[in-house]
Parts: sequence; C-alpha cells; structure tokens
Amino acid sequence: MRISLHLKTIATGLAMFSMFFGAGNVIFPLAIGHYAQDKTFFAILGLLITAVLVPFGGLFAMLLFEGDHKRYFAVLGKFPGFLIALFIITLLGPLGSLPRCIALASSTVRMSVGDFSPVAFNALACGLIFFFTYQKRYIMEWLGYILTPLLLGSLAYIITKGLLTAEVSSFSPQQQPSLTVFLEGLKEGYNTMDLLAALFFSSIIFNSLKNTLALYPQESLVKIGLRSCALGAFLLALTYIGFSYVASFHSAKLKVESVEQLLGAITMEIIGPSAGIWVCSTIALACLTTAIALSNVFADFISHTVFQNKISYKTALIGTLLATFIVANLQFAGISAFLIPILKVCYPFLMLLTVYNIVTQIFARKTLSIAQAKD
Repeated sequence: MRISLHLKTIATGLAMFSMFFGAGNVIFPLAIGHYAQDKTFFAILGLLITAVLVPFGGLFAMLLFEGDHKRYFAVLGKFPGFLIALFIITLLGPLGSLPRCIALASSTVRMSVGDFSPVAFNALACGLIFFFTYQKRYIMEWLGYILTPLLLGSLAYIITKGLLTAEVSSFSPQQQPSLTVFLEGLKEGYNTMDLLAALFFSSIIFNSLKNTLALYPQESLVKIGLRSCALGAFLLALTYIGFSYVASFHSAKLKVESVEQLLGAITMEIIGPSAGIWVCSTIALACLTTAIALSNVFADFISHTVFQNKISYKTALIGTLLATFIVANLQFAGISAFLIPILKVCYPFLMLLTVYNIVTQIFARKTLSIAQAKD
C-alpha cells in the first residue's frame, strides 16, 4: 500500500515536469547559456526564479484552492475573473503555447532529417495529440509512467554527453554586467509561460491526487502535492542548469541562424551523425507531453466553463486542435513575437495574484484551525 502511494507521488512529480517542459523550456535555457558564456551562473539564477520558483508557487497556490480556477480568480470579481482566465488559457491553448510546441518540433525535425511539408507535419502532430488526449482519464498515466521517463532519459543523455565533451576554456567572456545577465535570465523565464500553465495544469493534477486520497484517506492532499511539486521542480531546475552550461561550453563552435536551432546544433556537435535521432526524439517528447496537457485543459475549459457542458469534451478538443493547426503555421519565431509583449504585462500581475492567494489561503486555514481548537 505505502509503496503504491510513493510511486503515485513520484509519477505525479514526473508528470508535472513533463507538463512544464515544452517548447520554450527547451529553447530558453540553451539561449541564455549561449548568451551568458562565463556568466551563465547569474543567468541561471534569474531563470530559476521565473521558470521554476514562480510556476511551482502558482501550482501550490492552486492546490490550496483544490484546482478550482474559478475560486482562484474570484478575488478579481466573478466576471472579470472569468475573462482573465479565458484570456490566459487561450494564450496557453491554440493562440500560444500549444502551436509553439508543434512549431518548435517541426523546425528541429526539419533541421535533423531534411526538408518536408510543415503543413503535413502540423496535421500529423495534431492527430497524435488527439490520440493521447481524447480519453482524458488516462492522461496522467501516459505522462507519469511512460512518456516522461523516456523524455528524462533522452535529456539526461544529451546533458551528460554535452558536459563530458565540454572544454571549460571554450568560454567566451560576456562583457555585460552580472546584473544585466541575471535580468536576461529572469526575462527568459517569463517567456516559458509556465506560471500561466500552472494555474490550469493544477486541475489535472488535483483530480489525480484526489483519486489517490480515496485509497489513502489519512494522507493530506497538500502534503502529497508538495512532495510531487518538489520532485517536479528539482527535475526542471536540474535540466535548466544542465542545458544552460552545455550551451555555454559549446557556444563557440555553434553556427545557428535562430534560437530554435540551438538544440539541433548542440546535439550534432556532441553526438555526431546519430544526433538526428536524439534531437527528434527529445523535441518530440518534450513538445508532445506539454501539448497533451495544454490540449486537455483548454478543451475542458471550453466544454465545461464556457459552454456549460453544452458541447462535449471531444468536440471542444477537435476545435482546439483545428485552431492550433492554423496558428502553428506561423512558426516558432512568429508565435513568440506575438506572445512576448503580452507576457511582459501578464506575468508580474499573475505573480502578485499568486502571492496574495497563497498568503490569504494559509492565513484562512490557520484561523480555521485555531477556531476548531478552541471549540
């Protein structure tokens, strides 16, 4: 019995990691390592704040609200809260993160295996996402027990190989002050969009943990959630650190035209002719795991919250993927250019809301406990 609980906690932590580790999470740590050079440490500090601490803080806040985004945004007013939630989840869904995952996969696979039709690739990707998502009760199992271990294995191989073949002397001096480099890492963490994702991924995680509590009623959902969050955050931070240093060590040898080509170029450098297999599998798994979660939460939101169950989840999912297919044709750079200005406004606001909700929920729980103790 106890072993099963531990396995469930680990699987949930792995699923959290794979949900967050998508298109931007592959590119941005490589980009800051390539940029920061001998000051990569300072860039990583900034990245870890906005790309690990902040989103997992948001995830913890949502667990305090039992995964209910309506209650979470209710502090802003019922209707304004609904509009903000709809705006955020649309950025995560077919207008932002979801097509960006597909666009990155398309760009990297093209670099590894040669030219092909992006339209055909986008259609195939959407079909694959539908296959893994249309039975939503199995999503956590797919992510936690199968897809994420494969992804972690591929990432670990690239990072280990990259560090073992690195030459520390290949660092180029970064002329910018350490504070400027730190702020660049902070900014790239914004661009991952992970705090936005955390606010809606929590519903998948909460429902999975709630099923676990049916078997272990003596356990606290918040405690199990915290342990899973700690594992997911640790794996995410470790991957960011590894990717950033691999990029900084090998940057002098890289010739890339855009940041989305960095993983392909680095893998070609450290692995050689067989790099295409690793690049394709890593990008495909990273983007697929995040796209599965994004598709699920957006379709579920449209079905249940917007249309009040008047359309089915599968109908909403098909509509989500059709819109995603269209936007994905803008490619990674075009989608990022649209998203980044919006994120600069949204992220600080959502960070403040997250801190406020955590403080008020903890205070309310302590007040209730004191009142119960007096009774």
